[in-house]
Amino acid sequence: MRKTSLLYGIDDTPPISETIILGFQHYLTMFGSTVAIPLLLAPAFGITDPVQKGWLIATMFFVSGITTLLQSTFGNRLPIVQGGTFSFLAPTFAICGMATLANAGWDIRMQHVQGAIIAGSLIEMFVGASGLVGQMLKYIGPITIAPTIALIGLSLFKFGAPEAGRHWPIGGLTISLIILFSQYLRTKHRIFELYPILLAILAAWGVSALFTMVGVFPEGHPSHTSLANLKNASWFRVPYPFQWGFPQFGVAAIVGMLAGYIASMVESIGDYYACARLSGAPVPDKKTINRGITFEGIGCFIAGVFGTGNGTTSYSENIGAIGLTRVGSRRVVQAGAVIMILLGTVSKFGALFTTIPQPIVGGMYCAMFGMIAAVGLSNLQFVDLNSARNLFILGFSFFMGLSLPEYFIQNPINFEPAWLANIINTLGSTGMAVGAFTALILDNTIAGSDEERGLKAWENTKNN
Repeated sequence: MRKTSLLYGIDDTPPISETIILGFQHYLTMFGSTVAIPLLLAPAFGITDPVQKGWLIATMFFVSGITTLLQSTFGNRLPIVQGGTFSFLAPTFAICGMATLANAGWDIRMQHVQGAIIAGSLIEMFVGASGLVGQMLKYIGPITIAPTIALIGLSLFKFGAPEAGRHWPIGGLTISLIILFSQYLRTKHRIFELYPILLAILAAWGVSALFTMVGVFPEGHPSHTSLANLKNASWFRVPYPFQWGFPQFGVAAIVGMLAGYIASMVESIGDYYACARLSGAPVPDKKTINRGITFEGIGCFIAGVFGTGNGTTSYSENIGAIGLTRVGSRRVVQAGAVIMILLGTVSKFGALFTTIPQPIVGGMYCAMFGMIAAVGLSNLQFVDLNSARNLFILGFSFFMGLSLPEYFIQNPINFEPAWLANIINTLGSTGMAVGAFTALILDNTIAGSDEERGLKAWENTKNN
């Protein structure tokens, strides 16, 4: 068995009170992205009413809870949260910008996006259920997995210090408190071992609210804590299928959305390995990967039916939370999923999260995304790091995974057919996809022994 310092492993069941609070902590760690995605999508759809934006956010939380429960119970059974994916943003923006939808209402645009997501989900389900993903695993070793996982964290640097730096006193306070609670004080009291992120967020949030009340952080200040949205929100609203209308299925939209699905699947496979390593679970095998991708397809289908304007994928944020808290229990994530479902129907509770200042969210990301990058690098313990072959592959994969997306962002490719250009642009601008494909191709085409590539040591971990 792999030695770990986990407080609770994947099959452990903490006391009910701890399970609920730890599950709620997972909810907190992923709320930033879950709220950010609908806020980014709203202008593209043409949604201007704050109430309707709130409905979209609530739907995202509600669906996230359902899909997390399905994935952790019947899918890959890892303690991994399912939620909205940034991989779908570029295709969604492209669909909303199509000439045929230029003068359409936001609900019509939403229906076309829903149709593309539902159609793509059927393909993802087939890829997982048919075993195509699992068949690829024999070509994937630690040299491929390391940059894939590490780039999940490293490529999200724009959501870290730039967001925390909107107001460093509060952003820096959040970072300092997470480090203090999770590292320096974790041996002092059990509360710091279990709830470092939750304590840091609540403390920084409380400071922001206090300074807002006394007028130090006026409206418009990055750390201002406004309760206006909370007052205007209704108490309850239950999301329901086809609440924006029946989906529309267009060929161009469907093909364009496939680029998002490809990037999402590549990212999720890396997430499975990271989550398994941190939670003390066995290294994912073919069946685990296949089930995981199948249920991500089911999750995207549910997201399309309910109309989140997005799909679902495995969340890197809660993997970082597992690393910091050392709690990898499946029951904890399932408790968080139930909380997400229930609170997704309470409009005022969802609105409450929008009052947390962005510098706090950025500070939280600085700690968690760094942990994900380190988990990726930990896979290099299996390979020969004195090998010039391995060093070249790793260095080139990391550099291209960070550099090539910048090129595609600044110089998107435009040619006919447009759908192919869209796929290339989406993949090229996704760092973990670039790193994964680069490492995969080079590791399987450049000569090297199994010992040198770390395949023997990697295989031994699967059998332990």
